[in-house]
Amino acid sequence: MSEPVTVRLTVNGVAHEGRCEPRKLLVDFIREDLGLTGTHVGCEHGICGACTVLINGEAARSCLMLAVQANGAEIATVEGLATGGTLHPLQEAFREHHGLQCGFCTPGMLMTALDLLRVNPQPTEAEIREGISAVLCRCTGYHGIVKAVEAAAKVLVPAKRV
Repeated sequence: MSEPVTVRLTVNGVAHEGRCEPRKLLVDFIREDLGLTGTHVGCEHGICGACTVLINGEAARSCLMLAVQANGAEIATVEGLATGGTLHPLQEAFREHHGLQCGFCTPGMLMTALDLLRVNPQPTEAEIREGISAVLCRCTGYHGIVKAVEAAAKVLVPAKRV
């Protein structure tokens, strides 16, 4: 058993410090040590995208990264999207356009879509489908998700993105 290491990171604008095994995955650190359970553990192989978070502003699979690798990073999880009880425009669009059913993929889908809109604020339907293809959804058929991302793109102002 390895000696625990200290991990310092900022999650949703709040500084955190914790000690964990060097081999602990970032997704497990976020869920178990920080108590932020919105980030879901799916396949644990980086394929499904349910664990997607933003690390220093870019979408990344938290099941493929060790917590120690994120030391010093700025991380955004789904819990950080809503502000003061008000849904983020992307979350509101998902609600309005029925972009979720069971909800398991939704946190990863939201974070992936947010990164897509950061990189491409006015994506076409084909670009949205390509951009969100990194997250597997077995319930929706993606139609509502695509419509939600299109609607959010019309509302979001690039300078105000997370």
